[in-house]
Amino acid sequence: MIQEIASKARQASIRTAALSAKEKNHALAAIAGTLRQQEKRIVAANQQDLAQAQKDHLNPALLKRLKFDGAKLKGVIEGIESLITLADPVGRTLSARQLDNGLELYQVSAPIGVLGIIFESRPDALVQISTLALKSGNAVLLKGGSEAIQTNRALAEVIGEASERAGLPEGWMALLETRADVHAMLALEGYIDLIIPRGSNAFVKYIMDHTRIPVLGHADGICHVFIDRAADLEKAVRIAYDSKCQYPAVCNAMETLLVDQAIASKFLPRIKAEYDKAGVELRGDSRTQNIIEVKAADEQDWKTEYNDLILSIRVVDGLEAAIDHINTYSSHHTDAIVTEDSQAARQFLNRVDSADVFWNCSTRFADGFRYGLGAEVGISTNKIHARGPVGLEGLVIYKWKLLGRGQIVADYSGPQAKPFTHKEMNKPCPL
Repeated sequence: MIQEIASKARQASIRTAALSAKEKNHALAAIAGTLRQQEKRIVAANQQDLAQAQKDHLNPALLKRLKFDGAKLKGVIEGIESLITLADPVGRTLSARQLDNGLELYQVSAPIGVLGIIFESRPDALVQISTLALKSGNAVLLKGGSEAIQTNRALAEVIGEASERAGLPEGWMALLETRADVHAMLALEGYIDLIIPRGSNAFVKYIMDHTRIPVLGHADGICHVFIDRAADLEKAVRIAYDSKCQYPAVCNAMETLLVDQAIASKFLPRIKAEYDKAGVELRGDSRTQNIIEVKAADEQDWKTEYNDLILSIRVVDGLEAAIDHINTYSSHHTDAIVTEDSQAARQFLNRVDSADVFWNCSTRFADGFRYGLGAEVGISTNKIHARGPVGLEGLVIYKWKLLGRGQIVADYSGPQAKPFTHKEMNKPCPL
């Protein structure tokens, strides 16, 4: 069954790869319009999922992710409309080189092919991922969390209906529903080109260990904010609060706050007052405990993604100690420094080994939509192909197009070999 679905997706991917920007944008507009028309149907399905999740005593953080009301639907529609305005990532000339007169080599962006995406309990992720896949010319197999099954079915059906009317090839998008489907997907290296898992560290590692298909993803979101001795404290309070409290259930929320010992006695009481108002549970090292009243933090706290109103705090001996801590415990997702010292900021941004490194702003900005990428399929902490929020640019690869006039390699071999010109050109590929 899954092999048949994947085979259809493979065939569809050949056609989606050749779609023009106009055709893709027309389909995206149709999807946005149909989602708007079918709001009641989608919200009703989500109510079923929420009711079941409450019966199953689902974690409050997951419940918040699961909720898909009119406001969230409006948000994903706005995301699609924004996606339409973005340039087509397919068919861009990345480099052009003349090998000889009449022999021209072009490096041109191209779709990856068939994507296998496994995501968590956020139904909005289904819309974001499928539309990004479409804009980038890919086919996609989607597996969402079982707690969102009714919502995901409704969304997939609506998108499928709109796609069919817009003339997209059958099978370019398919929804998988069971754990068995995931296991089957991992064995389909002849049909699926890239798997992107979104979930816990253990889950991502499991996927990597059980497939020969390339995997692009991130594990935990253990993000840090370091308050440097040269920080503007008003600015630091706002950033530290937003990084933790604006939306604690997501992977770009801060989990560990590092504070320079030189300003800890001034800063910690101020930020604690704000966290107390928000109901944040604070855990700190011994030096933090000497300044403010917090629970004792242990070694495990530095390694934990809470996804909740819980925060670990450590007082450190300056910039070097902060960088060492982050490179030891970070999941290489997003880490930020607050400082008015540009040299300290430069050191931090250059030496912290993370996909996203920020100066004087909240970790919550690590997001494909906020980056102008047209939302995201996920966050990558990999060091190949794509890193950070993976939007359109992370869903294309490239191919080499060589345009000749009858040249053969024999002409460039042997004692009478013609020389290559290898001249760079500033021109787009004509084909």
